[in-house]
Amino acid sequence: METEQKPKKKFYKRWWFWAIIVVIFIIIGSSGSKNNSNNTPTTANNSVESSNSKPAATNPVTIKASTPTPTQTPTSVPVKTQDKPAPTPSETVSQRNAVAKAKSYLNYTAFSHDGLVTQLEYEQFSHADAVYGADNSGANWNEQAAKKAKAYMEYSAFSRGSLIAQLEYDKFTQAQAEYGANAVGL
Repeated sequence: METEQKPKKKFYKRWWFWAIIVVIFIIIGSSGSKNNSNNTPTTANNSVESSNSKPAATNPVTIKASTPTPTQTPTSVPVKTQDKPAPTPSETVSQRNAVAKAKSYLNYTAFSHDGLVTQLEYEQFSHADAVYGADNSGANWNEQAAKKAKAYMEYSAFSRGSLIAQLEYDKFTQAQAEYGANAVGL
């Protein structure tokens, strides 16, 4: 009995191919946007002189740049005082991915800070990256406790004490658990 094999996707139908193309265009676009004012000829102050002694067909044309007169002001060129290197991103790829994953989880359901760190570690993020992801997820942990409390109250009936205990089990702090219980009216 033979199993059917799926045909391989062509390389241009894979996500990584298009990611490379986008990066190349970004690099090309950023290198082409530099100021090339020194290479651009200015034609506003150029004048054409011709001699009437020769026929037009053999008449050479001389282009002479005019110098500014006292009434004209030369255009000033901005002077860079100091070239500063572009700031390097301090966030690693793994940290950026941990933040994205943390935000994704928070869009799905409510988490405590420590519960989110545990979930990110389950996803094979290092502890440091998981903490970074939770810290930079933009979550308000009191609001997360209130959302989790509301979800529990929709699922089952709780006393104030049992709801607080459940929220603490989910790794919310005592203050966050009490905030969540207060938010649902307990």
